[in-house]
Amino acid sequence: MEKPSIPQGTRDFGPAQVARRQHIFNVIRRTFETFGYAPLETPTLENLSVLTGKYGDEGDQLLFKVLNSGNFLVKERRGEITPLVTADDLDAGHKAVLPKIAEKGLRYDLTVPFARYVAMNRGTLTFPFKRYQMQPVWRADKPQRGRYREFYQCDADVVGTNSLLCEAEIVLMMAQVLNGLGLDDFTIKINHRGVLRNIYQALGGEGKEADLFVAIDKLDKIGRDGVTRELLEKGFSAPTIDTLFALLGVEGDYAEKLERLLAGFVTAGVEPDGLRPTATTDDEESAYYRGLNELAEVRDLLVASGFKQFDRLEFDPTLARGLSYYTGCIFEVKINNVAMGSVSGGGRYDNLTGSFGLPGVSGVGFSFGVDRLYDCLETLNLFTETGETPTRVLLTHFSAEAGRAALPLLAELRAAGIPAELYPDAGKLQKQFKYADAKGIPLVLVLGPEELAAGVAKIKIMKTGEEKTLALSEVVAGLTA
Repeated sequence: MEKPSIPQGTRDFGPAQVARRQHIFNVIRRTFETFGYAPLETPTLENLSVLTGKYGDEGDQLLFKVLNSGNFLVKERRGEITPLVTADDLDAGHKAVLPKIAEKGLRYDLTVPFARYVAMNRGTLTFPFKRYQMQPVWRADKPQRGRYREFYQCDADVVGTNSLLCEAEIVLMMAQVLNGLGLDDFTIKINHRGVLRNIYQALGGEGKEADLFVAIDKLDKIGRDGVTRELLEKGFSAPTIDTLFALLGVEGDYAEKLERLLAGFVTAGVEPDGLRPTATTDDEESAYYRGLNELAEVRDLLVASGFKQFDRLEFDPTLARGLSYYTGCIFEVKINNVAMGSVSGGGRYDNLTGSFGLPGVSGVGFSFGVDRLYDCLETLNLFTETGETPTRVLLTHFSAEAGRAALPLLAELRAAGIPAELYPDAGKLQKQFKYADAKGIPLVLVLGPEELAAGVAKIKIMKTGEEKTLALSEVVAGLTA
């Protein structure tokens, strides 16, 4: 018989692991709801027409496709069998074959399904619309630590507003979740797509903009030398690359980096790309660099909100994630004392719903990767002791008669909200204590013949070995005090 196994990149979770994961979910859920986000769920399966083209060519390759049901290779009608996939299709490659054998796929993330939901339900939603989702997603990626093929995301998005208050509150929510989990050595990185665009303009528009951004995003992985080699291969000149690193290497705190990058843009002759909200179109003195100005506004809103962890917030002009759909602020979170990729990220997208027939709806959101948060907490030993069961009290007994006599007390404990169970089989006390110890049950109530005759229960605290005796009528009150 074949040995059972699970697909590569997926995992089973035992009771203790699930309890720890639920702790993470609960901290995130409380935070999202505190900021006014409502829960939403979308199907595991989406039509491939919804998913494809939203994540770039690389993302499309990582989509899990689901074969059509039935005999998807042929079409049967009136006794005739017509091949759905022809030799010409096979010669043309997978792009010609795929639409004929697979129409659905597993969701790649939660943002695109959310955009699809908004477009389909536009007439019933109240805008701005704020929602959070906590569901699994799937990617046909190469499995490794912190990167799985099935994993949970916890998203929070708001659509129907351009207000930068939303960006500021994303920073507040990120910090609140990480603080709530005990992860105190973290960095929330923030950048703006407009800043990246201005950097490209400061280089004189040399080379391809997309090539530049893709290379910049690899800086923390392949270093300056690796990025330099990649840009040289893409046709960028050495002086241009030196100018790039001078701009990316601005130092100082959040505000100082903004000022120094602004000076760099002015020196390079970059044309302003926007007007201040109070300016008129002929008021040239009010022209500004949109990205830098919006990042400054986010900081001002955080100050007004009482945010105290600016030492954990970094303006990072090298941050270039989500280039296929982010149009404004971009976010990423790293846990500094763990060798792990980002545990959270997000940004502003101005027209994600446009591909679903609802143009011009701006949105911003971010996502936590629960699996990476779990690995960080486990590495740092930040989980509290969690048994394999939520049971708090185990009732022991030595006979069927004693077991039945314990049932009223068991019902009282449960009615009082105390998770409790009665050991199902009458047997040796040592075996029942061993069961409680293995499952991490903290309290054991001994109901032997002597205890039942006296109308009492002997309570043992498993961690310390301490014992005390209470009247049966006082047990519930004693455990809830």
